[in-house]
Amino acid sequence: MTDVTMPDPSSMKGVIPYLALGGRAAEACDFYAKAFGATEMGRMPFPDGTPGLMHAQVGINEGCLMMTDYSSEGSSPTSDFGHLQLVVGDGRMWWDRAVAAGCTVLAPYQRQPWGDDWGLLADPFGLKWAVLEPGSPG
Repeated sequence: MTDVTMPDPSSMKGVIPYLALGGRAAEACDFYAKAFGATEMGRMPFPDGTPGLMHAQVGINEGCLMMTDYSSEGSSPTSDFGHLQLVVGDGRMWWDRAVAAGCTVLAPYQRQPWGDDWGLLADPFGLKWAVLEPGSPG
């Protein structure tokens, strides 16, 4: 297991695809390293001991790709690919603006067990968006 460390902030810009890979996140990390020269940024197991990865992250071409083995019950890779992640400095402002514009709350924006503020929204087109504000280290 590799600990998730604070990635280079320059790789956390823009919209970050966050893929739900249904038990294949570790395999995908290894494949992307071989196929696209991805560099490992960390792997985090599920805290309750469930097999697989709660979070994995690789760097590719100066950006990053995030993955999880979590998937919604009854979903398939085509119906629940994951979400688009925004890592921002003022998460509450981004969150409130998206909700005011018409996004639906799927998971409330709040402090998470891993230390960041995070929430999940759905836009009117059916895409899921996560807003994440990094917590203080330590």
